[in-house]
Amino acid sequence: MEQNKETDSKDIQPDDVLPEITLEQLSPEMRDACNRAGWTSLVPVQAKSIPYFLAGRDMMVQSRTGSGKTGAYILPIIQKINAQQNFAQALVLVPTRELALQVSREAQMLTQGTNIRIAVVYGGVGYSAQLEAFRGGAQIVVGTPGRILDHLLKNTLSLDHLKILIFDEADRMLSMGFYPDMVKIRKYIPSGKILSSMFSATFPPQVIRLSDQFLHKSKLLSLSGNQVHIAEIEHIYYVVPGMRKERSLVRIIEIENPSSAIIFCNTKDTVHYLSVVLKRFGYDADELSSDLAQSMREKVMARVRRGALRFLVATDVAARGIDIPDLSHVIQYEPPEDPEAYIHRAGRTGRMGSSGVAISLVAEMEKFKLQSIARFYDINMEERPLPGDDELERVVAERITALLEARLRSRDNLQIERMKRFLPLARNLAQSEDELELITMLLDDYYQLSLHAPPAPIAIADQASNPTQKNKDRKPRPRNKNRRSNNENPS
Repeated sequence: MEQNKETDSKDIQPDDVLPEITLEQLSPEMRDACNRAGWTSLVPVQAKSIPYFLAGRDMMVQSRTGSGKTGAYILPIIQKINAQQNFAQALVLVPTRELALQVSREAQMLTQGTNIRIAVVYGGVGYSAQLEAFRGGAQIVVGTPGRILDHLLKNTLSLDHLKILIFDEADRMLSMGFYPDMVKIRKYIPSGKILSSMFSATFPPQVIRLSDQFLHKSKLLSLSGNQVHIAEIEHIYYVVPGMRKERSLVRIIEIENPSSAIIFCNTKDTVHYLSVVLKRFGYDADELSSDLAQSMREKVMARVRRGALRFLVATDVAARGIDIPDLSHVIQYEPPEDPEAYIHRAGRTGRMGSSGVAISLVAEMEKFKLQSIARFYDINMEERPLPGDDELERVVAERITALLEARLRSRDNLQIERMKRFLPLARNLAQSEDELELITMLLDDYYQLSLHAPPAPIAIADQASNPTQKNKDRKPRPRNKNRRSNNENPS
């Protein structure tokens, strides 16, 4: 990424800054799209970023969630692709099924009545509708990396004529571990100049480090204030019932999916109890309190320093002096007795240019004290509802489906042949309500094991610094279906 400069107190733009564009200055195709959407003017992220897109510059655009980023790249895509050519010309990679559907809906609204077609592609559903969209000549493809890679490997999707590549919510793409799939997708991208951009609410250091692998001489356009790569620490609280509070924490962990966290408790007894509960639930957790023997404390601290511990449960006193640079979350299982302690706890995340999240679990009456702290320190504190069963099941199902599909992609022909021995048994187990528990148990075991993997940025940094990696990234030749494929592990 090249050097950027700050143009005013709010935005940070490239040295060779381009003037903003208005809706009236857009091409007729883009103006028509805005009319279809009922837009009478452009929002800042669109007015500021579209000129760079139209000029053919690779950009990293930082703007808050809900600020209009989707329109900022869909509008210029409409102008740059050829609606008369029925093949994929623009690829939008997103981290989740929900975002894929959201982006595709907005793209369909903006292209309604034109010859532009959109294919939305994600895992956990059948392939037929996606294949039909490809056969129908979709020019814009929106999808999650895993399912996009599936289609590329099966030769059901071609990117040979690709012109534009977009990474939406780039920070989440990498934090959710899609980097290996993104590297493999890159092999199928034409070697010529592709206009590529990343859009994100935050650009943590690992995303900045990796941007050059996907973008060409990229520059940063930030609409998020002076702190370029830091989204202000998100401050979130959940009102939870007093009974079985630890179960509420488990639900929140499943939804938030922190890559690493310190979980603060007020007493050493609670620290020990919560640590045991998290371990029983299959999480990689350990504890620090004043009761811990020195030898055990040193072992825990060694894991912390290596970045090999996902959840550290601790009291304020025991956590003094501990600095984890890439800590993604601080979770306050019990709100601090001293209001100033909230700032000390929350300040442990969002270090060294990273984004961070501070989560508090409070009883109904405790939330007023937390809101008072927020007012005193001028913190934007967001209340979120405790995840229900349906939401939890949906998130976990989507996550494990992506893991299993990645695992299946890694198998060669011989392994697939061996696997087919179990197809009749799988059908029988799935049809019997009693035997269904066996499948449920296997899914649970596999999901829990996946929680012990090191955070993706650690593996990314190692792989990005490996000089031999470039030799592995060449676009593969078309495969003979009877030939044994490489057994690469994308997960």
